[in-house]
Amino acid sequence: MKRMVDIAVAATLLILLAPGLAVVAILIRLDSRGPALFRQERVGKNFRRFRIYKFRTMVAGAAAKGPAITANADPRVTRVGSWLRRTKIDELPQLWNVLRGDMSMVGPRPELPQYVDRFKEQYRELLTVRPGLTDPSSLKYADEARWLAGAADPEEIYVSRILPDKLASARQYLNGSSLRMDLKLMLLTLLRVFGWGDSQWGDSQ
Repeated sequence: MKRMVDIAVAATLLILLAPGLAVVAILIRLDSRGPALFRQERVGKNFRRFRIYKFRTMVAGAAAKGPAITANADPRVTRVGSWLRRTKIDELPQLWNVLRGDMSMVGPRPELPQYVDRFKEQYRELLTVRPGLTDPSSLKYADEARWLAGAADPEEIYVSRILPDKLASARQYLNGSSLRMDLKLMLLTLLRVFGWGDSQWGDSQ
């Protein structure tokens, strides 16, 4: 049932949003040099690695110019990229990952391999399911860069504080997941993307 919902929702949204996604791609190309899409390796179900799709929000070659974690005022983020990150529109190309079967609409967010390796025991439980385009922590940390603002070492703060909280939230989601909860999370995420919702999951229950 979950996979059928994933396919139906992802396909419908891709069709409906296609004109808007095309406009976003054009804006990215006009704003800075480089491709409109950004691909990055993530860890999926049963530790299978896959390429996740996002709209590019940073300058070309950003990975070689700084850490994997981005805080506020990171000079690598483009003007259009700042807006895309704030609204989470940069995540919408992952609908293609959902359609392909790499991801689900709702599930623990897929992480970079180096962070999965640090918390491998926790991920053994979480990666028994497909990672998701959204989950409760996606809403709580919708403006993650703000949480990291001012940190001398954003990556250390992410690994020691934010990621453990995300893992605990993902575990809680798995223990109580249901179709009703998934539909609610999808709705809250869409509201967030279009600027109509509160990013705090705790304030939205």
